[in-house]
Amino acid sequence: MLFLFAPLLDLFRFDLLLGHFIIFGQAWTISIDSILYGGGDSIEAALKIFYRVFIPGMLFVAVSGVLIWKYGRIYCGWLCPHFSVVELINELMLKQLNRVTLWEKASKVSKGFLPKIVVASVAILVAFVWSLGLLSYLLPPKMLLIELVNFELGFRSTIFITVATFIFTFDFIFARHVFCKYGCALGLFQSLIWMANQKAMVVKFERQPAKTCRDCSLGKNQKACDEACPMRLPTRNMKRAKFTCTQCAQCISACAEVQKDNPDGGLLNWVNGDSAIEVDRGASQFKNDQLAIQIKEVK
Repeated sequence: MLFLFAPLLDLFRFDLLLGHFIIFGQAWTISIDSILYGGGDSIEAALKIFYRVFIPGMLFVAVSGVLIWKYGRIYCGWLCPHFSVVELINELMLKQLNRVTLWEKASKVSKGFLPKIVVASVAILVAFVWSLGLLSYLLPPKMLLIELVNFELGFRSTIFITVATFIFTFDFIFARHVFCKYGCALGLFQSLIWMANQKAMVVKFERQPAKTCRDCSLGKNQKACDEACPMRLPTRNMKRAKFTCTQCAQCISACAEVQKDNPDGGLLNWVNGDSAIEVDRGASQFKNDQLAIQIKEVK
């Protein structure tokens, strides 16, 4: 909602017609026009650029870096508009097609074309709304909406919305989490910073009650936590295997639901500090525990 309404409410956008940013309803410029036309000197211009561009930019990078260092890709899991669509389409596809992506085998075959039409229609509709919202960051939103309602969109606006809708539709249907894992530069940047901090917040699997986890099964080689992960990651594995984890906590919620009758609670939890360092060690040990349990049952 914030992504869609921020331009309309003048919270944040860049107006191509005015040639400057609008932030919280106020024009944000470098304010050096008078200097360019002989109203000041180069030192004054440099100072304005420094405190109006350089200082805010460095402050934003520093604060973001600290948050990513401590908590990982929390922007992706909790603030990213694209990831919200990933979760929306995932849930819809699971309900209509009995699978989260087109590349996975369905738990049961859906009958008829209606489920496919529902998924495609929602994806196209969301893609169109996204395209319109994206264009509203560059053109006055109210003017854009009036032109759209009156079918008076300009040629360039029409081309932009058409092409963007097609690209977003393809992304939402075929490559949602694939884009998040391999195509989003911002996401990869966050992952690299997060991986560099061994004590950063991470989802830890409690390996002691290994048999409890082993009894949780949705089918052959299927676990509720892995099925719930929008990024299709091995949620109980080591941190290195969860390089693109978005900290969305879907796996934690799924495990808690399965283990709701377990007095000890779920087996997946957020940890940080020294407990986070144990995640990689614990994953390999868990494999040994599972193997030991299987050998014991065979005997």
